Formats: sequence, structure tokens, C-alpha cells
Amino acid sequence: MKYFPDLENKSVVVTGGSKGIGKSIALAFAEHGSKVLIVGRNETDLLQTVNELKQHNPDCSYISADLTNVDEIRQMIDQAVSRMGSLDVLVNNAGVNITKPALEITEENWDQVLDINLKASFFCSQKAAEYMVPNGEGKIINIASQMAFVGYWNRASYCSSKGGMVQLTKALAVEWAEHHVNVNAVAPTFIETELTEKMFEDKAFEKDVYSRIPLGKLADPKDVAGAVLYLSSNVSKFITGDTIKVDGGWTAI
Repeated sequence: MKYFPDLENKSVVVTGGSKGIGKSIALAFAEHGSKVLIVGRNETDLLQTVNELKQHNPDCSYISADLTNVDEIRQMIDQAVSRMGSLDVLVNNAGVNITKPALEITEENWDQVLDINLKASFFCSQKAAEYMVPNGEGKIINIASQMAFVGYWNRASYCSSKGGMVQLTKALAVEWAEHHVNVNAVAPTFIETELTEKMFEDKAFEKDVYSRIPLGKLADPKDVAGAVLYLSSNVSKFITGDTIKVDGGWTAI
């Protein structure tokens, strides 16, 4: 069902769009008739996902890029605009997490998490804004995390990166508001994916997570996609600098 008909024919870039939350977001846009370009590193995963996207819109495609390389980020956005003809929505979804006690985190670990989660999101947004600002419109949605608002064990670098992303969202929203570029974020709790399935093999960890979610279950990737579609559509045109928490009530306690 198309809840946001104004998304039809919009040009959308989704980083980390070949699997997990990113794939769900990309599919939701494609189902609404958007032209979706996904970005990632694994060409096999990218091609498989694009084939699924094309079942809804044949104008979907992918670009393989290393988002730790700022030059590749800039080239990727340029190629996306050249291919799709415009850039209406950017979803900064690519992310990584290295779970270690704070005393064991290396400089390499820290840089890897911050470079993908925060630095890449900034430079993707900066390059996208080079097109959106002159056009006088655009939507940027950052996929943050509830960990931007609460602390948790073994996630010092991850919490820092996502907290920074929420503040980055506010800063860019304020700076680009006069150009009618809306910048918002979505902050999910743990999602039902292959990654969390492996995490929850630790039953003590699983029990602790569930105990912190008043709704008593994990989020589905489609729950996150729904929030992204809302922030990308015309019905949210007066929302900017905000973060929608898709966390089942975790941060409400």
C-alpha cells in the first residue's frame, strides 16, 4: 500500500542499502515508485537487492563505494545525480558497530566506527546539499540509534558516533533550513536482523534487551522504513532537526 503518493518518481540514495535496515528502507521507497540508488561494498549483495527493487521500479540501481573515502563519497553522489537526474532524498544508513569494553577499544576500532557512522554521514550530506541547496528543497534522513540517548555496555564508540549523528542532524537542519532542506534522524532500538539473531545467542543479553523495551519485542525493519518514508514525504515538511525514536519505549523510561 502506498501511504505517501508524493514519493513516486523521487530520486533517493540509500547508503548501506543492500541488506538489513537499509534494504528494507530501499524496498519501501521502490514500492512507492521512487527511483532508488543503493550504496555499499559487496557487489553480490547490491546486485541481488537491486533486482528486488527493480520489480517495483526498473529505474533502481546501485553504486559500489567505500564510504571511508571522502573522494569516493563525492564521486558517488555526482554519479547518482547524473544517473537519476536529481537528488530528492538522502538516507545515511551505512553503519558499523564494534562491541568491546571501553578499556579494550583500540584507536583503529574507534576510527572505524566514527568514520562510517559519523564522518561518512557528514560528507554524504555535504555533497548532497550541493545539489539540494540550489534547488531549494531536499530531505536528508540519518539513521541514528536509541544509543544516542542512553548508554550501554561495550558500546562507547557506537554511542558516541550515534550521539554525534543526532547533534549533526540539528546543526545541518538549522544551517540549511533557509534553503528548505529538511534534515532529520530516525533512532531505532535493536532490530530483527541476521546480526541481532547472532547477538541474541547470548540469552542473558537477550533477556536484558527485552526487559528494557516496554512494548516487549524488537522492532521490525519495516518499522524503521515507515519513519523514514514519513520524514521523506510532504506531510513532514515542517519537521526538521528532529529525531524520531523507533525504540518501543526504551528511552521513555
